[in-house]
Amino acid sequence: MTVIFRCFLLVFVTLAAADISLAKKKPHVVFLISEDSLNYEAHKTIPVFAEKLRAADQYEVTVLLGEGTNNAFRFPGMEILKKADLVVLFSRRIALPHAQMQLFKDYLKNGGPLVAIRTGNHAFTTRGEVGKDFSAWPEFVADILGCGNYGYGPVELGTDVSIAPGATNHPILKNFKPGGYHSIGNLYRVTPLVDKKAVVLLNGKAGEETQPVAWTRMAGKSRVFYTTLGYPADFSEGQFNTLLVNAIAWAIAGR
Repeated sequence: MTVIFRCFLLVFVTLAAADISLAKKKPHVVFLISEDSLNYEAHKTIPVFAEKLRAADQYEVTVLLGEGTNNAFRFPGMEILKKADLVVLFSRRIALPHAQMQLFKDYLKNGGPLVAIRTGNHAFTTRGEVGKDFSAWPEFVADILGCGNYGYGPVELGTDVSIAPGATNHPILKNFKPGGYHSIGNLYRVTPLVDKKAVVLLNGKAGEETQPVAWTRMAGKSRVFYTTLGYPADFSEGQFNTLLVNAIAWAIAGR
């Protein structure tokens, strides 16, 4: 075996090993959650969901549970967003240190996909005074999620969830039953949607009122999926879990 052939073989084997290593790299999903008496127990439901996602062996998963008061909040280890392939947001009315908020904005500006759940509608819309070292972002609702935040339907009615007209074949609704399910969580009022090009996937009905409860849109180069569902009991519904798993796959596929 000549020296040249040995060198060629070594280079070929090294490159092949690198290709295999890259092929095995799993997309990294980072969850940003807050513990708040009005945040629908996200600190309990999301870690369980994330563990199931990890156990399926398709994704690397990190759950960041923030700390602090709503107007002075932070996520320990948030720098991991620089390596994230997807962010899942389930936090309510928080202001972040300037550097962390900019980190999140840069992630989206660079085309990072986003899945947002329920209180993500007002994730960075704070109340009261925000400290000088922290930033709120009320425009996130319209600019990134493409909707408004106009209040809530009656709690006692819950929400009858069904597939929106024309959405049956969307990949996020794969294995989602046309008849949907009944959520005991109340409606979020989000219409009229700011983004007229948003693709509504699911509607929710409470009494005579109907609102979109799940849709996709593009925020710049970022694929965005948002659902107003996410009440604690929703995480016990197979269809809701299917919805989230499919949404994660759809969002990452556009990366």
